[in-house]
Amino acid sequence: MSDGSLPDRLARAITMAGPIPLSQYVAAANAEYYGSRDPLGSAGDFTTAPEISQMFGELIGLWAADLWQRAGQPAVAWVELGPGRGTLTADALRAMATVGLAPPVHFVETSAALRQRQKAAAPGATWHDDVATLPDDSPLIVVANEFFDALPIRQLVRAGDAWRERLVACQDLLFLPIAGKQVPDTVIPDHLRDADPGSVIETSPASVAIVRALAQRIALQGGAALVIDYGYEGPAIGDTLQAMSGHRFANPFEDPGNRDITAHVDFATLGAAAAVEGVRVAGPVGQGAFLTALGIEPRAATLAQASPDRADALAADRARLCDADQMGEMFKAMAWTASDWPEPAAFA
Repeated sequence: MSDGSLPDRLARAITMAGPIPLSQYVAAANAEYYGSRDPLGSAGDFTTAPEISQMFGELIGLWAADLWQRAGQPAVAWVELGPGRGTLTADALRAMATVGLAPPVHFVETSAALRQRQKAAAPGATWHDDVATLPDDSPLIVVANEFFDALPIRQLVRAGDAWRERLVACQDLLFLPIAGKQVPDTVIPDHLRDADPGSVIETSPASVAIVRALAQRIALQGGAALVIDYGYEGPAIGDTLQAMSGHRFANPFEDPGNRDITAHVDFATLGAAAAVEGVRVAGPVGQGAFLTALGIEPRAATLAQASPDRADALAADRARLCDADQMGEMFKAMAWTASDWPEPAAFA
């Protein structure tokens, strides 16, 4: 028997126990959202780079294959975190196969709805609920494209002369953010402590925990990880919490569980967390610069030559992925590699 919709359940919980941390609200909303639908494409709420063009996944596959070749062609496992429909992995596998790399595929995915789509893209894949059960007997090549932006964040708000945790309250199914209890100044970076009232600092303990777990494995087992997402180099002041519904921005505090809630990724913090575990960190660099260094322009030209009727569409796809006023600069790429693995391409 159903215990009601997610908004109803959240409202009851808040009414009974009081306002909840923003991180708890985002975690519940996104678990419901991703677990109940395929959110991608024109009929969904947003589109990711692999769905824009095959070139994206192909170039990531060739990036991995180049690294594998220079590492001596060891037996490796391919891992994608939050693989959507599996499109990136399918395109990457096709590109890697051209140089003889055909690794076993592992997906970290909790959505039953998306797992069904992924089975068609990578029929032999193995699924995991989290990174703890990934293979521990071989190097890993890990890709996380638009994964960390959907993890829960914590927001700290400057209220008067104190920093307070942002909580979510509820009144008659109307959810709203409020300033909660004061947090110690020691949790605020020194250069941000005296920010103006109303300033917001975001952290993502869930992201840091996953980064450290992955970096530990890569440092021990060998391999590399590639993270691509929209974000910044922080810590910094700014409220980046947002929601998407029907390819338009929406209020993240309305109708939780039925819209995609995300926040920009702090690449500096992720890189620092990885470095602590003993891996080398490269980047971040803009997605446009990264894909250009990997050869997206000649790849687009080759595809256009093979299909002249698609030339304009291919040029538009390349521009969407790479141009500074589209995804080229807001989206960034970062890599972590084991200390005895080669430097990754496209980060010079």
